[in-house]
Amino acid sequence: MRIIKNIFFTLFLIGFLTPFAVLAYFLVGKDYDISSLVNYNPPVTTRFYDKNDEKIANIFEKEHRYYAYFDEIPPRAIEALLAIEDTTFFEHPGINIDAIFRAIIKDIKAGKLVEGASTITQQLVKNKLLTREKKLSRKVKELIYSLKLERVLTKEQILERYLNEIYFGHGYYGIKTAADGYFHKKLGDLTLKEIAMLVGLPKAPSTYAPTKNYEISMGRANRVIARMYDLGWIDKDTYSNALLEKPEVYDDTLTQNSAPFIVDEVLRRAPELGIDDIKTGGYEIYTTIDMRLQEAAKDSLKKAYEMSLERIEGYKAYDNSQSNTTLLNGALVSLDSKTGDILALVGSVDYKKSSYNRATQGRRQPGSAFKPFIYQVAIDLGYSGATELIDIARTYTYEKDGEELKWQPKNYEKNYKGLLTLREALVHSRNLATVNLVNDIGLSQLLREFKKFGISNLPRNMSIALGSITLSPLQLAKYYTSFANSGIQVEPHLIRYINKGATTIYEKREKARFITEETQAYIMTTILQDVVRRGTGRRADVKGIELAGKTGTTNNNIDGWFAGYSPTIETVVWFGNDDNTPMHKRETGGMIAGPAFSMYYENVLKLYPQIQRKFEPPEGIIEVDINGRKEYFSDISKPPRAESDVNADEMLLF
Repeated sequence: MRIIKNIFFTLFLIGFLTPFAVLAYFLVGKDYDISSLVNYNPPVTTRFYDKNDEKIANIFEKEHRYYAYFDEIPPRAIEALLAIEDTTFFEHPGINIDAIFRAIIKDIKAGKLVEGASTITQQLVKNKLLTREKKLSRKVKELIYSLKLERVLTKEQILERYLNEIYFGHGYYGIKTAADGYFHKKLGDLTLKEIAMLVGLPKAPSTYAPTKNYEISMGRANRVIARMYDLGWIDKDTYSNALLEKPEVYDDTLTQNSAPFIVDEVLRRAPELGIDDIKTGGYEIYTTIDMRLQEAAKDSLKKAYEMSLERIEGYKAYDNSQSNTTLLNGALVSLDSKTGDILALVGSVDYKKSSYNRATQGRRQPGSAFKPFIYQVAIDLGYSGATELIDIARTYTYEKDGEELKWQPKNYEKNYKGLLTLREALVHSRNLATVNLVNDIGLSQLLREFKKFGISNLPRNMSIALGSITLSPLQLAKYYTSFANSGIQVEPHLIRYINKGATTIYEKREKARFITEETQAYIMTTILQDVVRRGTGRRADVKGIELAGKTGTTNNNIDGWFAGYSPTIETVVWFGNDDNTPMHKRETGGMIAGPAFSMYYENVLKLYPQIQRKFEPPEGIIEVDINGRKEYFSDISKPPRAESDVNADEMLLF
């Protein structure tokens, strides 16, 4: 009998110890790899901000997650989590033996797995390393993983990983993401009720998601608060006040992308910055964009587009003309003239219909919008607004592929003025006067002078006078800073700086190029002001602010431009058909692009009424009244000599 008892006791002891021996074996083995949790590096969402540090977008690959380090997580959030999920978290070794035996008894009674008894460590393991299937083999693995993990990580490290890994519903991974998404708050700003709503979510994210089932979510949160009160972790007043609170919940899209053209452009540039994990690296990208101006630019471009469609329909009814408007589109880019910071960037009239960014990727001929560069060269060589130019037709002979060809440019108005001043030639965009000016300067000298602008791929023939080069709106905007920034060209910037964690991995560097003296740039500005006041750019004018700029219309009305600036902000607008077919013959740069420019600056004045409104003449500018109009001169562009007074008593010689 004694032998039987010993055998029975031995078998019982072996049976009791075997599971622990098996666990011990696997704990020291290498088959159960926990490195992904030890070296935890989950995909993290990248965030975009505007110039005022307001968030404009999130981008991520599969999981939308903001990472929260342990010291960012409020102690109340830890208490609430432990109260509802794992009260003895800081005492157990990763598994709760008492809870496991209670669960086994319930499972035996039910005849199936109904009770999990999982600790926070086990839940983390299950979410990161295992499937959710309810099988005994998976449960054994879960225990082994949990025990191994607790031997390597501290309790704080496990909590940090848990609160960043767990799904909180609505596409939010991690408590920091959920706090921002549901409540638009930082973790440190959450109320106890909001915390309770969040920590109650992981058990059943879909069921308890406050955006879907607000009352159910509130009930779950109240149970969390009640549990904290029962444990003595909060007092009665805190408990009562938290139960009464009804937090406001936001139902946002995950990307919250309010500036898709900006996000797309940064993504396109990311490889140049050495960033190849932009959707998973958790970067914070601070752009130069002013979201109020971005919205103003988008609205202005769309309205000008709609105005054009309406006009074209009217043209058709009037003259039976045919014009396909299905491919008509536009772009607008606006810069801070001094810094080159891009304030607004719109690549089409409707991003949903076309996400192609014509502002940065489109290449079109600027037409007469290019003329100011030629006239600036002339002014730098000593010409002035009062210099007379010849506005007559000439035939130019040139050779191409061994064949002699002739080129006879014409004015848009198909007439000739004979002689007119340089100012009037540019104000009214006279082609023949411009071609003759290029001829007068000399093509070779003009091309040499153009090197200072840094413009590449210039045509090395007389067609340069009519803007036959191809540029994107952003490129043209860069070159126009030469006028808008008092003779100093600046490089456009879209990104101020990029952070990853506490490290700044990119910061913009100012790039400037001296083009001309401030006085010479100011003379050009006064001429471009006249373009807006009384020339081809009249539709771009805005009351209450001085504006300067130039229209551009290419052959057969294929492209319509307006490039201009106020004393502080420069803007370029382009319209045209995407397939390079002509727009309607009446849709010129002044007609289609000018109103978009004008509406944009009307919005600028409403948004920033304190903005500088007048161009200030620099020292060295000489103002002269000529035939009732003001003309401006400098030490380089000297005033014309005054004719000697005639002496009536002087003897006449025969």
